[in-house]
Amino acid sequence: MGNSESPMATESQPQNPNPNPKPQLPSRPPATHGRVLNRPLVELRAAYEDRSAVHLVMEACEGGELFERIIERKFYSEKRAAGICREIVTVVRDCHCLGVMHRDLKPENFLFLSKEEDSPLKATDFGLSTFFKPGDLFKELVGSAYYVAPEVLRRLYGPEADIWSAGVILYILLTGVPPFWADNEKGIFEAILRGNIDYTSDPWPSISSSAKDLVNKMLQADPTKRLSAVEILKHPWIREDGDASDEPMDITVIGRMRKFRAMNKLKKVALKVIAENLSEEEIIGLKEMFKSMDTDGNGTITFDELKAGLYKWGTKLSDSEVRQLLESADVDGNGTIDYIEFITATMHMNRMEREDRLYKAFLYFDKDNSGYVTMDELKQVLEQYNMRDEQKIKEIISEVDVDHDGKINYDEFVAMMRKNNQETQMVLNQTIEEHLR
Repeated sequence: MGNSESPMATESQPQNPNPNPKPQLPSRPPATHGRVLNRPLVELRAAYEDRSAVHLVMEACEGGELFERIIERKFYSEKRAAGICREIVTVVRDCHCLGVMHRDLKPENFLFLSKEEDSPLKATDFGLSTFFKPGDLFKELVGSAYYVAPEVLRRLYGPEADIWSAGVILYILLTGVPPFWADNEKGIFEAILRGNIDYTSDPWPSISSSAKDLVNKMLQADPTKRLSAVEILKHPWIREDGDASDEPMDITVIGRMRKFRAMNKLKKVALKVIAENLSEEEIIGLKEMFKSMDTDGNGTITFDELKAGLYKWGTKLSDSEVRQLLESADVDGNGTIDYIEFITATMHMNRMEREDRLYKAFLYFDKDNSGYVTMDELKQVLEQYNMRDEQKIKEIISEVDVDHDGKINYDEFVAMMRKNNQETQMVLNQTIEEHLR
């Protein structure tokens, strides 16, 4: 069990409502690899089960996310980036040796164990991972937009996709931005498939040729030409005694990283506010569909209920695809979808974007009717949705505040709401449209 005095965190997974479930082989790896490997993975310390859920007790990572640590530090160098990348690729190597593919490598899934300067980096969230054997190819479209490999988009991929994702993380560590960028997911995916990577714009002229060589070899469009994790760890730039420079990197890299990291929680909350004010006529059919999925009638849809409901309406998805749908609709991050979250995720965007609705949503944030949303007003609302990090709230304002006056006016709010409306819940929308015909 390890040191009983070390901090721990818990996560609860709802039980399968079926009292007599059919026995199944495990579809993804258990969360115990940290102990098996003695490597930087978040460890499962204990598990407890009751009638409603399985409760997992894991070691708590109190040092924050990968980007948070980098942004907090005033000194950042290629040597530091090489050390972080080495830890990430070591995880990939060990997982691949065990026949495990992570399939969702991104900076948010790497946490520091403590706030100490020499704290180990821990990998977490194996919710989309799967076992594989040499030669296996997969077709499920999983992962996160910026980090997904081109072969995943073509729905024929193997463990090399993890190497691509790690290469994208390294690109961001060196430049502060991802190699493929667009206003919506469709645009990002098209950019990935085109494969044009910028190695000339700032700060690339000041980045070493050795670092550039490694990024290039990790981001090969042809997965058969990509380096393996073992080969990456032998590269002269990433080795512990390698040639990565300890000279401070351009400070603009950290600034770009800070902006990229900011997740626009504001938009999700605003959409939920709009959904709460829709009329009964506008949500006809959606209410009944929610009830049919919420089989235990407790007002929320669990992973198992969502999967069963989608299957019932003729949409067959893998566990990992269902989990991604649930996470994209779960605004408050509690692991389930409540009624308003369901309406928010399934209501067609052209109804949500009407001017009168956007104005009402804006007023929800603009508590004093000043015509602006201030830092304090945004903080007051987002605290209700489990977001209390003042730095992240500042970053949200920075992202939306086009005229840089430190607050959000109505025009900026509308532009934010209408930007990047590629519907990530497209499967849910298609299912519902077919059901309501």
